[in-house]
Amino acid sequence: MRVVRRAAALLGAAAMLLGIPGNARAAGAPKFSQTTAIGTHNAYDKAKYTYFAQALDSGASLLELDVYTDPLSRRWRVSHSNPLGDDNNCEAAKTPAELYSKSRNQDLGSCLDNIAAWHQLHPDHRPIVFKVEMKNGFNNNINLGPDEFDTLVRQKLGGMVYKPSDLLGGAYPTLDAAARADAWPTRDALRGKVLFELIPGTVEQANPFDHYWTDREYGDHLRDLYAAGNIGEAQAFPAVLGAAAGDPRASRYDASIQPWFVFFDGDAAAYVNNGYDTSFYSRNHYILITTDAAGVSPAISSTTPTDAEVAARLSLLAADHASLITSDWSAKSPAVLGSVADRG
Repeated sequence: MRVVRRAAALLGAAAMLLGIPGNARAAGAPKFSQTTAIGTHNAYDKAKYTYFAQALDSGASLLELDVYTDPLSRRWRVSHSNPLGDDNNCEAAKTPAELYSKSRNQDLGSCLDNIAAWHQLHPDHRPIVFKVEMKNGFNNNINLGPDEFDTLVRQKLGGMVYKPSDLLGGAYPTLDAAARADAWPTRDALRGKVLFELIPGTVEQANPFDHYWTDREYGDHLRDLYAAGNIGEAQAFPAVLGAAAGDPRASRYDASIQPWFVFFDGDAAAYVNNGYDTSFYSRNHYILITTDAAGVSPAISSTTPTDAEVAARLSLLAADHASLITSDWSAKSPAVLGSVADRG
């Protein structure tokens, strides 16, 4: 089966490079749940892009931000390894004219300002998922919890954000029910929109005193907002982190929040090599993000693969039911990083 699938992937990649449309595109505008697109790991890294606006220019459909809650300044820091300082390509830029020129190493609010300013230049842009790794988790004790995150995103981006309440549409009691009904909009309807995915961070996962990780905390947040009639305030989708067999929600979360997870995020090779039934995700119209896509056999460069290699990898993992595939491949043209395939 894997041999047949890989052969099909190569044929699909060849078609993509020749500009042959996929089935979903040929049949009309596909839904967000019916396609596979490409994302960039740690897009805030200055070694990848000089300015975050250039990451937005890249064509990638997912861009990652690492965020710390700083207990000293009580600010949202954006950095890979420094919890007390900012180390990133986000600028002190709030208008389109200020992009590509201002001082970098700003906090999360400035990253959102950059997104808003860039959006003014490209109001019809592709839907973009911002994957936010909460490195050391939320911290309600210093007023940097889910409520404050929602407030910041709402203040900075307003109606640009496709929210959990948008998926519910007033018609479904949980995100799971909405996803199973395939209530996702088309990609065309999502033009000019952004989505936020939240995952627990490496620091909080390694902290023996932290037993309330980002995923569960935001899942509780969604459940409670819905119960209070305030689900419209939520700005993000929490993700189930880590490749696993079956439905990983069942063993990880209280039954009351399991239906509030429709994003899943894990290592691409783990899904493929372990033979997990990834059709579970596409069958239920869940969003599956597969990371380190370059590491799937046959491995390719994670930073500078050829266009044909990226196309083949996209086709391969689309057949394995991924919604988004990510790696460190920032050094590619928008035509490559902006590629979209039919999801298996």
